[in-house]
Amino acid sequence: MRLMHTSDWHLGRSLHGAGLLGYQAEFLDWLLDQAVSQQVDAVLVAGDVYDRAVPPTDAVRLLDRALLGFARAGIPMVLTSGNHDSAVRLGFGAGLSAAAGIHLRTSLASLADPVLLSDAHGPLAVYGIPYLLPDAVLAELDCDRSHEAVLTAATARIRADAAARGIGRVVVLAHAFVTGAQPAESERDIRVGGIADVPATVFGGFSYVALGHLHGQQEIGAGAGGPVVRYSGSPLAFSFGERQHTKSVTLADIDGAGQVTVSRLVTPVPRPLREVRGRLGDLLARADGDLAGLADAWVKVVLTDPVRPAAPMERLREKWPHTLVLDFAPEGGLPGADADLVRLAAATDPVEIAGLFVEFTSGGPPDEAQRAVLRHAVEAAQQAEAAA
Repeated sequence: MRLMHTSDWHLGRSLHGAGLLGYQAEFLDWLLDQAVSQQVDAVLVAGDVYDRAVPPTDAVRLLDRALLGFARAGIPMVLTSGNHDSAVRLGFGAGLSAAAGIHLRTSLASLADPVLLSDAHGPLAVYGIPYLLPDAVLAELDCDRSHEAVLTAATARIRADAAARGIGRVVVLAHAFVTGAQPAESERDIRVGGIADVPATVFGGFSYVALGHLHGQQEIGAGAGGPVVRYSGSPLAFSFGERQHTKSVTLADIDGAGQVTVSRLVTPVPRPLREVRGRLGDLLARADGDLAGLADAWVKVVLTDPVRPAAPMERLREKWPHTLVLDFAPEGGLPGADADLVRLAAATDPVEIAGLFVEFTSGGPPDEAQRAVLRHAVEAAQQAEAAA
């Protein structure tokens, strides 16, 4: 049995203002081509299909087009809702979709409703666990208020159902933060009661656990003899913290005994992500030399000039048109907050107070021309107040 595991599409998301929908469409077209060429028996999508509960209409149309493509190709899909999705909206029309081979698992009621596949070795059951907010399901699952308790109760239901059906090969989709995994900065916090993670032992007894939520592909140890517990990772990078990731989808080949062999298919990269640090003048001087490759990349720039330069983003984009993020970390550091408060409390001259604000925002005190502008503005305000 060959399964393709992917997650965290986040349709409708942008990267620091840069739209990604066109690149997401390219990924979904690529995914269908790969599913056909790799002869997969089903595609598993472990949550965060959309980026928000009320997705933009273009994202809805894109998902509709993608699911139609898989249905026409005769490739079954199992999709669960993640913490970014609205379970109700994503699950709309689940019965009708199932008739076309698109199986939506977005509610607690669908826990014990597996998608049954078969090969020469017999049946294999795929169960989908939607993202379950503990506060919303405590009563029905009769468990404590934690992600671990909720998933323990949910997986117990799945084991009982698989045992009743006499099925030994079981695959589970889940959207969770499993202990020992490495998060990225673009994932939404799902802590409840100060705790976000669950141990991999919660998934004991299964063959393969297709995880979503974390954006870096990785495998989590579940102990000797335990299942393969794996994050496919997101197909695109959603933050500069992911610039070292190699994005991919996972192929899981499951033999007759339930043993799993995993391989990866690297996804298309719209643009590489790069981060550079230094003084503005030095970076611009290198733009046609060793940094020339940044012209086609999404770029994050950290400026270290002691005083904030004039119009830095405009000047950077002349060389690197896809510069998205500009941070300022002056050499020697910004003035300490405590020192700023002491100086501000001692200041009485409005021009001096305004000058402290300029220093705080730019990293250096105002020069004479700037002080003249501040003085003029203060005097104009005082004259207006006096005339009122």
